[in-house]
Amino acid sequence: MTKKRGKIMKIKQIGLKNLAELQKISRITFADTFGAENSDEDMKKHLDTAYSSSQLTTEIDNPNSFFYFGYVNGKLAGYLKLNVDDAQSDDEGQNCLEVERIYILPDFKRQGLGSKLIEVAEQIAKAKHKSEIWLGVWEGNPAAIAFYQAKGFCRTGQHVFTLGNDRQTDYIMKKRV
Repeated sequence: MTKKRGKIMKIKQIGLKNLAELQKISRITFADTFGAENSDEDMKKHLDTAYSSSQLTTEIDNPNSFFYFGYVNGKLAGYLKLNVDDAQSDDEGQNCLEVERIYILPDFKRQGLGSKLIEVAEQIAKAKHKSEIWLGVWEGNPAAIAFYQAKGFCRTGQHVFTLGNDRQTDYIMKKRV
Protein backbone atom coordinates (compact mmCIF):
# COMPACT_ATOMS: atom_id res chain seq x y z
CA MET A 1 0.00 0.00 0.00
CA THR A 2 1.26 3.47 -0.86
CA LYS A 3 0.01 6.96 -0.36
CA LYS A 4 0.23 9.41 -3.27
CA ARG A 5 -1.18 12.93 -3.20
CA GLY A 6 -3.47 12.12 -0.29
CA LYS A 7 -4.73 8.96 -1.99
CA ILE A 8 -4.19 5.50 -0.54
CA MET A 9 -3.28 3.06 -3.33
CA LYS A 10 -3.25 -0.69 -3.00
CA ILE A 11 -2.29 -3.24 -5.65
CA LYS A 12 -3.56 -6.81 -5.30
CA GLN A 13 -2.91 -9.85 -7.48
CA ILE A 14 -6.15 -11.47 -8.57
CA GLY A 15 -7.37 -14.86 -9.74
CA LEU A 16 -10.42 -16.68 -11.04
CA LYS A 17 -12.58 -15.61 -8.09
CA ASN A 18 -12.27 -12.05 -9.48
CA LEU A 19 -13.41 -13.00 -13.01
CA ALA A 20 -16.70 -11.04 -12.97
CA GLU A 21 -15.00 -7.86 -11.67
CA LEU A 22 -12.17 -8.25 -14.18
CA GLN A 23 -14.59 -8.69 -17.06
CA LYS A 24 -16.58 -5.62 -16.01
CA ILE A 25 -13.59 -3.31 -15.55
CA SER A 26 -11.98 -4.60 -18.77
CA ARG A 27 -15.03 -3.75 -20.84
CA ILE A 28 -15.57 -0.33 -19.23
CA THR A 29 -11.96 0.83 -19.45
CA PHE A 30 -11.37 -0.45 -22.99
CA ALA A 31 -14.56 1.16 -24.28
CA ASP A 32 -13.70 4.40 -22.48
CA THR A 33 -10.21 4.48 -23.97
CA PHE A 34 -10.98 3.44 -27.55
CA GLY A 35 -14.75 3.65 -28.11
CA ALA A 36 -14.87 7.16 -29.57
CA GLU A 37 -12.29 6.37 -32.28
CA ASN A 38 -13.71 3.02 -33.40
CA SER A 39 -16.95 1.75 -34.89
CA ASP A 40 -19.61 0.28 -32.63
CA GLU A 41 -19.40 -2.97 -34.61
CA ASP A 42 -15.62 -3.31 -34.14
CA MET A 43 -15.87 -2.41 -30.45
CA LYS A 44 -18.63 -4.96 -29.83
CA LYS A 45 -16.71 -7.70 -31.62
CA HIS A 46 -13.55 -6.96 -29.64
CA LEU A 47 -15.26 -6.65 -26.26
CA ASP A 48 -17.24 -9.86 -26.81
CA THR A 49 -14.13 -11.79 -27.83
CA ALA A 50 -11.25 -10.37 -25.77
CA TYR A 51 -13.23 -10.03 -22.56
CA SER A 52 -15.46 -13.10 -22.70
CA SER A 53 -15.54 -15.25 -19.58
CA SER A 54 -13.84 -18.11 -21.40
CA GLN A 55 -11.03 -15.92 -22.79
CA LEU A 56 -10.33 -14.23 -19.46
CA THR A 57 -10.42 -17.62 -17.68
CA THR A 58 -7.81 -18.95 -20.11
CA GLU A 59 -5.63 -15.89 -19.49
CA ILE A 60 -5.96 -16.07 -15.69
CA ASP A 61 -5.17 -19.81 -15.75
CA ASN A 62 -1.96 -19.24 -17.74
CA PRO A 63 0.95 -19.56 -15.27
CA ASN A 64 2.92 -16.96 -17.28
CA SER A 65 0.25 -14.24 -17.06
CA PHE A 66 -0.49 -12.14 -13.99
CA PHE A 67 -3.40 -9.81 -13.24
CA TYR A 68 -3.46 -7.08 -10.59
CA PHE A 69 -6.24 -4.80 -9.45
CA GLY A 70 -5.38 -1.27 -8.41
CA TYR A 71 -7.46 0.35 -5.68
CA VAL A 72 -7.62 4.03 -4.75
CA ASN A 73 -9.05 4.78 -1.32
CA GLY A 74 -10.53 1.27 -1.23
CA LYS A 75 -12.30 1.51 -4.62
CA LEU A 76 -11.38 -0.60 -7.63
CA ALA A 77 -9.78 1.92 -9.99
CA GLY A 78 -7.86 -0.02 -12.63
CA TYR A 79 -5.93 -3.13 -13.52
CA LEU A 80 -2.70 -4.45 -14.92
CA LYS A 81 -1.96 -7.59 -16.94
CA LEU A 82 1.61 -8.85 -17.27
CA ASN A 83 3.02 -11.67 -19.40
CA VAL A 84 6.34 -13.49 -19.46
CA ASP A 85 7.85 -16.21 -21.61
CA ASP A 86 5.36 -17.88 -24.00
CA ALA A 87 2.40 -15.79 -22.75
CA GLN A 88 3.79 -12.65 -24.41
CA SER A 89 1.61 -11.42 -27.28
CA ASP A 90 4.78 -10.99 -29.40
CA ASP A 91 7.99 -12.95 -28.98
CA GLU A 92 10.23 -10.27 -27.50
CA GLY A 93 12.51 -12.83 -25.88
CA GLN A 94 12.96 -14.61 -22.58
CA ASN A 95 14.52 -11.57 -20.91
CA CYS A 96 11.33 -9.49 -21.35
CA LEU A 97 8.17 -8.90 -19.37
CA GLU A 98 5.17 -7.59 -21.29
CA VAL A 99 2.73 -5.05 -19.93
CA GLU A 100 -0.20 -6.24 -22.04
CA ARG A 101 -2.90 -4.17 -20.33
CA ILE A 102 -2.88 -1.18 -18.06
CA TYR A 103 -6.31 0.40 -17.83
CA ILE A 104 -7.76 2.87 -15.36
CA LEU A 105 -11.38 3.86 -14.84
CA PRO A 106 -12.15 7.44 -15.98
CA ASP A 107 -12.73 8.80 -12.46
CA PHE A 108 -9.26 7.66 -11.36
CA LYS A 109 -7.10 8.82 -14.27
CA ARG A 110 -4.25 11.25 -13.61
CA GLN A 111 -4.10 10.43 -9.92
CA GLY A 112 -0.88 8.40 -9.93
CA LEU A 113 -2.28 4.89 -10.28
CA GLY A 114 -0.74 4.38 -13.73
CA SER A 115 2.68 5.24 -12.31
CA LYS A 116 2.12 2.85 -9.43
CA LEU A 117 1.15 0.03 -11.82
CA ILE A 118 4.30 0.62 -13.88
CA GLU A 119 6.34 0.44 -10.65
CA VAL A 120 4.69 -2.91 -9.88
CA ALA A 121 5.56 -4.16 -13.38
CA GLU A 122 9.18 -3.14 -12.86
CA GLN A 123 9.33 -4.90 -9.47
CA ILE A 124 7.89 -8.09 -10.93
CA ALA A 125 10.27 -7.95 -13.90
CA LYS A 126 13.22 -7.74 -11.51
CA ALA A 127 11.84 -10.54 -9.31
CA LYS A 128 11.49 -12.73 -12.41
CA HIS A 129 15.02 -11.81 -13.57
CA LYS A 130 13.83 -9.95 -16.68
CA SER A 131 15.97 -7.11 -17.98
CA GLU A 132 13.36 -5.33 -20.12
CA ILE A 133 9.70 -4.37 -20.00
CA TRP A 134 7.80 -3.87 -23.22
CA LEU A 135 4.29 -2.93 -24.29
CA GLY A 136 2.23 -2.08 -27.34
CA VAL A 137 0.46 1.28 -27.41
CA TRP A 138 -1.95 2.42 -30.11
CA GLU A 139 -0.43 5.04 -32.41
CA GLY A 140 -3.66 7.05 -32.01
CA ASN A 141 -3.26 7.41 -28.23
CA PRO A 142 -0.80 10.31 -27.78
CA ALA A 143 -1.55 10.69 -24.06
CA ALA A 144 -0.52 7.08 -23.39
CA ILE A 145 2.56 7.41 -25.59
CA ALA A 146 3.64 10.53 -23.67
CA PHE A 147 3.00 8.77 -20.34
CA TYR A 148 5.19 5.80 -21.29
CA GLN A 149 7.93 8.07 -22.63
CA ALA A 150 7.89 9.97 -19.32
CA LYS A 151 8.36 6.61 -17.57
CA GLY A 152 11.47 5.86 -19.64
CA PHE A 153 10.00 3.75 -22.45
CA CYS A 154 11.34 4.20 -25.99
CA ARG A 155 9.73 3.19 -29.26
CA THR A 156 11.50 0.18 -30.78
CA GLY A 157 9.06 -1.00 -33.44
CA GLN A 158 5.43 -1.65 -34.18
CA HIS A 159 2.93 -4.44 -34.67
CA VAL A 160 -0.64 -4.89 -35.87
CA PHE A 161 -3.46 -4.95 -33.34
CA THR A 162 -6.79 -6.08 -34.76
CA LEU A 163 -9.82 -4.46 -33.16
CA GLY A 164 -12.90 -6.18 -34.53
CA ASN A 165 -12.24 -6.11 -38.26
CA ASP A 166 -9.95 -3.06 -38.16
CA ARG A 167 -6.20 -3.60 -38.39
CA GLN A 168 -4.48 -0.88 -36.35
CA THR A 169 -0.86 -0.04 -35.58
CA ASP A 170 0.53 -0.29 -32.08
CA TYR A 171 3.96 1.10 -31.29
CA ILE A 172 6.23 -1.29 -29.41
CA MET A 173 7.91 0.55 -26.53
CA LYS A 174 10.61 -0.88 -24.26
CA LYS A 175 12.39 0.02 -21.07
CA ARG A 176 15.38 -1.57 -19.38
CA VAL A 177 14.93 -2.40 -15.70
